[in-house]
Amino acid sequence: MLRTKEQYRKDLFKMRPNIYIGGEKVGRDDPRLLPGIRVLEVTFDLAQDPKWKGLATAMSPLIGKEVNRWAHLPQTPYDLLQKQKLIRLAARRVGGCIQRCMGQDAIIALAVCTKEIDEAKGTDYHKRFLEYMKMYQEKDLDGCCAQTDCKGDRLKRPSEQKNPDSYVHIVKEDKDGIVVRGFKMSITQVAYADEILVVPTRALKEEDRDYAVAFAIPADTEGVKIVTRPVWLREKDDEDAPPFCKYGVSDSVVIFDNVYVPKERVFMCGEWEFGRRLALLFANSHRHSYSGCKPAVSDILCGACLLAAKANNIDKVSHVREKFSEFASSAELAYAAGVAAAVYGEKTSSGVFFPNPIYANVGRRLTGELIYHEYNLLTEIAGGISVTLPFKEDFKKGENKELLKEFIVRNPEIDPETSLKIWKFVENVGASPMTLWYMIAGVHGGGSPIMETITLNAEYDYEDKIKLARYLAGIDEHLDDSKWLSLEPFFKE
Repeated sequence: MLRTKEQYRKDLFKMRPNIYIGGEKVGRDDPRLLPGIRVLEVTFDLAQDPKWKGLATAMSPLIGKEVNRWAHLPQTPYDLLQKQKLIRLAARRVGGCIQRCMGQDAIIALAVCTKEIDEAKGTDYHKRFLEYMKMYQEKDLDGCCAQTDCKGDRLKRPSEQKNPDSYVHIVKEDKDGIVVRGFKMSITQVAYADEILVVPTRALKEEDRDYAVAFAIPADTEGVKIVTRPVWLREKDDEDAPPFCKYGVSDSVVIFDNVYVPKERVFMCGEWEFGRRLALLFANSHRHSYSGCKPAVSDILCGACLLAAKANNIDKVSHVREKFSEFASSAELAYAAGVAAAVYGEKTSSGVFFPNPIYANVGRRLTGELIYHEYNLLTEIAGGISVTLPFKEDFKKGENKELLKEFIVRNPEIDPETSLKIWKFVENVGASPMTLWYMIAGVHGGGSPIMETITLNAEYDYEDKIKLARYLAGIDEHLDDSKWLSLEPFFKE
């Protein structure tokens, strides 16, 4: 079933209240959550629109039906390319993070890793997971990935922590299921998700066995408490606000307070050797998703710069046009890295097609390094007006409104009403609570920058570069180029 946004909202509002904002328990119909809910509603709208059939939807080999692409397990490079394209399309519509890709990246990681655990250990996690996925696809659920533990003392391993709840862990296990405790933090959109998909956040050792756990539960399960920080644009200008201002995001600390997880929803239980593998599978899949969403953020920032330059009547100035080209470079290089990650990906034993980790991490690293610079370009082009502009009410009433119409016009070809809309848009994009969220998420989303460095150092073939240098320096007589025979794209004419 492809849910409508109305069905999604109805199902959401029926859930048990376990959201906390400012110390108060609230339902999922709390107005502070609505900006984020509206973002997810766009994902349901796209799947309902015949125009986007095959992009926002896919045929599932599991249930033999058309499903929402966010619930689909990629089978081919084309699936990964469609995923990336959909993320950029959807993110452009909501003005930034589409949020739903995290759930898809979690189910991708779990599909691959459960199969690998079974192959090594003789367990039946993959069968369990596929049964869960059938239900997930039939109901068109939205899943949220809870990976980041609060970690406690960063110099200590999970089993060494003074507070064992610094990482989510198993406290009880029997034939029917497990009981878990601990904290997950910085979890986006969990306050309006149907399901929470929990995976490890790091490599583990044998003494960390209790922390090697992965599972899926409804977000309102007894014992789950979601302490939420919503982010939205300032309420002062909400009335008659443009589409960009309808959307927002919520991040949460998720408290697992002796939560019971039935066996059929447990996908890792003590297999510590696979902690790193599952953590990286999610991270690398999510970094591939960034090659869709971060180019969309660059698109939005570039558009804001173009409007600001036009309003300032400097859009033809050479050094300003040079700044525009920086957006073109960052957006399309990141998108190209995502395309390469899809084309040079691999078919896993689970049947899931997984992106190439080198290209996925290169694209993510590029966008993370450039995000603050892109906001700085907007500031340089727009000037200080984004933080000094009077409120909209001053332009609508009071004795100064006619004078302010003169004040707001910088380019005589743009009327006062349009000029005000431009500068309010620049303010919302470049100097709002959402601005800071996108800056920090741009650096840390999908893992901190050091994790991209670690992944690249682990995966990249530096030995090949040494051999090349030795050959060119005359140290070695022959150059072994056989590796290039294996670097064919997965599909070709």
